[in-house]
Formats: sequence, structure tokens, C-alpha cells
Amino acid sequence: MTTAVQAPTPPARTVGPMRQDRRRGVGRFAALLLSPTVLVLALVIGYPIVSALRLSFQVTHRGINPTTGMVENTTHVGLANYAGIFSGDSASQFWNAFWNTTTFTVAGVAIETVIGVAMALIMHKAFRGRGIVRASVLVPWAIPTAISGLLWKWIFQSDGIANTVLHTHVLWTTEGFHAWGAVLIADVWKTAPFIGLLALAGLQVIPGEVYEAAKVDGSGPWRTFFRITLPLARPALVVAVLFRMLDALRMFDLPFVLIGAHKHSVETLSTFAWYEASNLRYGTAAAYSTVLFLYIAVVAFVFVKVLGADLIGRGVEGKKK
Repeated sequence: MTTAVQAPTPPARTVGPMRQDRRRGVGRFAALLLSPTVLVLALVIGYPIVSALRLSFQVTHRGINPTTGMVENTTHVGLANYAGIFSGDSASQFWNAFWNTTTFTVAGVAIETVIGVAMALIMHKAFRGRGIVRASVLVPWAIPTAISGLLWKWIFQSDGIANTVLHTHVLWTTEGFHAWGAVLIADVWKTAPFIGLLALAGLQVIPGEVYEAAKVDGSGPWRTFFRITLPLARPALVVAVLFRMLDALRMFDLPFVLIGAHKHSVETLSTFAWYEASNLRYGTAAAYSTVLFLYIAVVAFVFVKVLGADLIGRGVEGKKK
């Protein structure tokens, strides 16, 4: 009768003191290399955020000192700045700015995505003069926003090109839905190439063998686009849409230059915060800026969690260990 001899289990591998010291040294060296970047980010991003948050809780009242008879400002800490956003006379103005910001973002990003993907598909094709087409498409995106706003302001003048082509006499740069449409057209013209550029980068990483296999299987153009091109280019496209949404939510310079300051039809949260600061209501302006910051943070978080935007190149849909 034979008995099975169990092989001895190898001893657990331990990390020696030298290897532990080496890892600590690598960690300290990495922290030393990253410390300048962290310091710059703390000064450029962290300090303004903390300062604005602190300022948003400071409530200032102007009154006459009964002792001296002089006009003085008294400051205390409270939630009056935030309470004034959602109540009183400022509530309707806030919700109007919030609605304008949201509609600009949703409509603009949707149109820009469609046009940008179409641009990417055209630029991805092999044809004569493709380099010139790619360079010319990026010209609107390269123009500064203020210059772009002035350009479109000339186009939308009462005697401008827009009315001449359309044979109308619309006052584009005044109050009304046409002012909202003018800002939307100018924004789409400028930023659709940005989405097209990132979508083109996503198309260029798709292997050509995939399209050849689909052609052999008899897949048509539309089925190939929705079943192969769009899913494989999705990571780059999602990141492009996310960045464009975050940029559109803080829109300020384009409606400010094109239509003007404090216009009801195109007033956004950024322009409303600027208006409060220009009238020396810094606490209220900081409260509006904080609300806008939280709004953008929530949109970015939901967008990343729902659509899985890969912002660090390692995927966000991996399983947790």
C-alpha cells in the first residue's frame, strides 16, 4: 500500500529590510519630484477656491454709525449670501442665469458633437489635400474667444452679413431668443473643431482589419458606424464631450463680448457673478461662484460615473479588488 507524499509548501516570501528601505526611498524621491507641481496647484487652484469659499460666508451691511454719524460697513459670518440666491429678488435672476447656462451647455454640446464627429469622419478619409483641410478646420478653435465674439458681433449687426444672407432685419445682439441663438451659433462655430480633433484621435486608433472584416461580413456604412466606429471611438469622444461640457458651464467671454453685460436672454452664472462683483458685492459674487463650482463638480462626477469617462488612461470601469 502506497501513500501519497505531500510536497512541502514553500515558505512565504518576505520582504527584506533592504527592499523595504528601497521602496521608502523611491516613495520619498517621487514625493520630492511631485512637490513643486503640488505646490503650484495648491497656490493656483487650492488657495483661490478656499478664499472664495471663505468670502462667500462673509455678509457685509452698510449703515450709519450712531456714535460718529459716518457710513460704515459691518461684516459678519453667515448664510445670508446663499439664502439670497434662492429667495427674494435675486432668485428669479439666478434661475434665469442657471437656465441659460444649462441650455447653452446641452444644446451647444449636442450640436458640436454631431458636427465634430462628421468633421472627424471627413478628416479621417484618405484624399488629396487632407492636411490642408485638417489645418483649416482648426482655425476657428485657435482664434481667441474675445476675437471670435467681435467677429460674430459684426456678422450679426443690423446691416451685417447674417441679415443680408437671410434677407431679414433681425436685431441679433438685443434681448430675445435670437440673441440666445446668436451666442449658440458662435459657440458651435468655435468649439466644434475641438470635439472633431479628439474624435479624429479616437478614429485613428481603430485597426483597419476591423473594417475589412465588417466589409467581408456585408456590413453597410450605417451599421459599421454604429456597431464599430462609434463604440471603438467612444472613450476619446466621451472625454471630449466632458471637457466641452465643463467649458460651456463656465461660459463668460463669448456672450459678454457678443451681446453685452447683464442681458437677460444670455446671462449665465459666470456673467451674473461678475455683475455682482463689479457692483462691489463680493460676498454674493463668491456665493454664486461657489454654487457654479458645485454645479460643475456634480455634472463632472455624474458624467464620469454614468458614461465612464477614462480621464487617466487606465479605465474607470475596472472591478474593485
